[in-house]
Order: sequence, then C-alpha cells, then structure tokens
Amino acid sequence: MSLPLKASARRCRRCGADLAADHESSSCSPCLRTAAAAGRPVPATVPGEFWDASDLRAAFGERHMGHVIRAYRYHPHHVPEYGRRGVPQSMVGDWLGLTQAQVSRIEAGAPPQKLDALIHIARTLRMPSDLLWFQLPEPHSPSTSGAHGARPSPHDDDPRDVEVQGSQQAWRAVRRHLNANRAELAASAADLYGTGSRVETTSLLAPATWLPAQPVALEKVVLRWDREPVEPILDGAAPEGQASRPLRLPGQRFDRYTQAVRYLDSPTLFENRPSYRLTRVHWGDGCGELAFSLSTYFEKLDLCEAIGHEYAQADASGTATGRSLWGRLPLRRAVGDPFDLRIRPMIPAITTLLLRRRNNGEATFLLHWRDPGKVATAGGLYDAIPAGEFQPSSILGPPDGADFDLWRNIVRELNEELLGAPEFDGSASRPLDYDRWPLYRALQRGRDNGTVRAYVFGVACDALTLAVTIPSVLVIDDAVFDELFGDIAPRNAEGVTVTELDGQLTTHGIPFIEQNITQFIRNEPMAPPGAACLALAWKHRALLLNP
Repeated sequence: MSLPLKASARRCRRCGADLAADHESSSCSPCLRTAAAAGRPVPATVPGEFWDASDLRAAFGERHMGHVIRAYRYHPHHVPEYGRRGVPQSMVGDWLGLTQAQVSRIEAGAPPQKLDALIHIARTLRMPSDLLWFQLPEPHSPSTSGAHGARPSPHDDDPRDVEVQGSQQAWRAVRRHLNANRAELAASAADLYGTGSRVETTSLLAPATWLPAQPVALEKVVLRWDREPVEPILDGAAPEGQASRPLRLPGQRFDRYTQAVRYLDSPTLFENRPSYRLTRVHWGDGCGELAFSLSTYFEKLDLCEAIGHEYAQADASGTATGRSLWGRLPLRRAVGDPFDLRIRPMIPAITTLLLRRRNNGEATFLLHWRDPGKVATAGGLYDAIPAGEFQPSSILGPPDGADFDLWRNIVRELNEELLGAPEFDGSASRPLDYDRWPLYRALQRGRDNGTVRAYVFGVACDALTLAVTIPSVLVIDDAVFDELFGDIAPRNAEGVTVTELDGQLTTHGIPFIEQNITQFIRNEPMAPPGAACLALAWKHRALLLNP
C-alpha cells in the first residue's frame, strides 16, 4: 500500500491535513470525529415500560453497568428496527463516545466502578434514576412525563448542561487543532527554548548531556533498574493543567486528560499499559547507561498531551506569539526545565529509523504514516518505523525481566509494524519467550554476524508535548531484509507503511539521499522524533553504512 506525499496528497476540506490515498471521505478522521461529537447521535426515546423488562431489572439488581448495557441492547423493543441481534455495540459506542471494543469490554468485564463513567452512561441512555444504585448529580424532579409515557431524562433541558457541552465542544475543537497541526505547533513550541537545545534543525530537544558525540552501539547501552525512584513533583492531576481538561459535570472537570480523551475523542488504540519511566541518563566513552522504574502509559499522556493541548489552545487564540505565549502556559511553566528527571515522569518511546543497506554502501529507508483515527499521539504525521512505547509484553513477568531490553522492544515493534502481526500489548498471560521466537532469533543472528546493526542516538523530548523518546537507528543488510521482511504489510494497527515517493513506487524503500532527507524534515508533516532520526542518521551516515 502506498501513501502519496504532501506534494501530491489530497487534503481535508475542513483543516487542510493530508489524506491517505484510500481515505474515502473528503475530511480527515479527527475532523469527522469532531463533527460527529458536536452533533453526536443519541438514543431514541423509549416508552416508560421499557425499563420494566425482567432482564433489565435483573441487570440493575446486579449493579453491573455492562450487563445493563447488554440488556438494553437486546431489549425486544429494538427488534423491529435492529433485528434479533439488537442494537449493535458500535452504535452504543457512538452514543457513549466509545469504540465497539470498549463497549464489549464493559459488557464482559468486571463491573465498572468509576462514578463519572457510570453517570455518563446513565445520562446518555436516559436511565431512570430510581433504578440506579448511585446518585445522579441533582436530578430533575420527576413531576412530568416524557413523550410516549417515557420517564423524564435526568439531563433534558438542564441549563447547566449547556456549560458542560460548551466546555466539551471547545475542548474537542482545540484537540482537533492539536492533531491537525502537530508538526507546525512543535516547530513553534521549540522557539520557546531557543536554538541551543534543538536536535539538529528539528523540533526535538535535548541537552548536551543527553546526546553522545556519536551513535552508541546498542550492545554498549546498559539498562539499570531503579528500585527506589524519586517521586515526580508534577503529574497529570496538577492544578496547573485544569484548563486543558473540560467539564465532565457542572462545576467538575475531568480529573485526568486521558479521561477526557476516552469519553470525548477516543481513538481506536487507547489502552493503559505498564511502561518504563526514565530516571537517569549517562553517556561517555562510547557507551551509555539508562536507569528506569515502572509507570503507566496514561501517566505519560495525562501530562504530555495536556501540555500539548495547552499550547494548541494558546496558539489557536491568536492573542500571543513567540515567547509571549509563556504567560498562557501555566502547566508548561510548572514543568520548567524540560530535562529535569525529578520534575515529571518521563516515560519514553523508542523511535527507530530502519535503513536497508545495499552492498555498494547506499541505503533506503522506510517511514510510517500514523492514522489520527487510530492513535492517541502523533496522528497525521510521518514517523520513523518502527516506533513504539518502551513497555513490557506481559503484566505477569517481573518488570525488570526479559522485556526490560531496548533491542527486544524494537523487534516487537518490527513484528507489528512491518509484518502486521498483533501487538504484544502487555495483556499476555505469560512473558514472551524470545529464544523460541523465530524472528527474534534470526535478527539476533544478524547482530552476531554484523549484517544487522543497531545504534542509539541519545535521549530527547518533543518540544510540543515534552514527550520523551530514545531515537535510534537499525541498519539491516539487503539480503537479510529480503529474507525477513520481503512482504511488508501495507497497513498495521496504527497506520500505513510509506512505499511511494511523489507518485513513484519505491518497493525497496525511499532512497537515503540528502534531497529526500531534506524533503521530509523541512516540507512534510513529520513527527519530531522521526525527523531527528533522519537528520542524525544522515549526519553519521559514514559510521552507520560503513562500519
């Protein structure tokens, strides 16, 4: 599958973002979701006796909202319109602002316990308050009946909901602006920190102590487990970030940014998973040492996406520019030094540029276009491939076990993004046995005989969100690449593999030449980590391609 570049791409009629060649709509995914959210479909009014069905009564008695939703979907009242299978989970998901998979998990999993989620579901489906096992906030008096004898809705015509809906619609508009303009916003945000901390000419930032003078061979990077990490000063619940979180109820904002994303703008992939938190960085004498403790993916998003949202909101207002924006960025000001590991939890991704090396010393590279409808971060941007969060593959193994390894994380991402395999998402019942995995064994043989080489460029963070990444490069000789990745998956769970350059198919990858490097870094919507990997690989091309 190919994806045209900016020069020949179709554009969203709403925000101007690039559209994939096979994207059927004339609007991009974020704009479609925002438009749908502004006029989100709602369930039709049901008659009062609807709620007296025995299955529904039993579900309410169990105090399990998932069972209530399932009984609601299969109610005989819906058969004439939806058939014997009832209301589809996907439609209920549209009403609730959730995906079909999320609705399925709610129905089949343990009873949901979070009060804000229970209130949201009850109000959306217009459940009578007298059947609920929790209190709705200041419900209407049930003195009047709705149409067709329906019980009154707990939220119809409530003037306080106007404020809540306005807050949420404004939040969605800013999030749409953020997702549609991440590359431009990152370039603008980098100006807040001057030119001294930029990685080459990109919007990735790093102090001198985070970047070794030359790429460090991956086998010379030692990982240490930090058993007594210092608690960060800031987290996603920081009061300075309130302006980035919309109202969920009258007078009450969402506690975390990820809660707002889940209920108001949830992408296809949006799950909290164990992740590694960076606590120490050291480079010297051609080697490096990184220390980590355990954290979660949402702990990263709660702070980083809120920081990006805050900047997008200030930018969209047009009331300040350049360094004068600092006055409108209380959360970013609270962070202060973006490189201080004590201030905030730094939960890095690993961004790896894949170079396919030919016998004559030339090379090609692959890129990934991240579908904004599927991912929570860097949607609508090109990025290096493979790239992913530094996370364990299982929740059962020791956190500092076999998964605590940069190389193994890179191989898992190769498996997912190039071969289209299911992700090792941390939900497996047992740790991954790498020694029994054919792909891992083959790549490890390549490292042993020198046909596969991996290097780390250092550590850096995105100027827009301050999200941390470990930029790296993987060089694979042509013959080994053909053997292991001869049939590249055109799509994966996060987007599209780019195999077309200005309308010309490049089945062996994009030529690794200065013209193409410059094109992506300067002229295309490129994620800062991917842009930095390209720039650093080009800078150190002699070392990488002629070891």
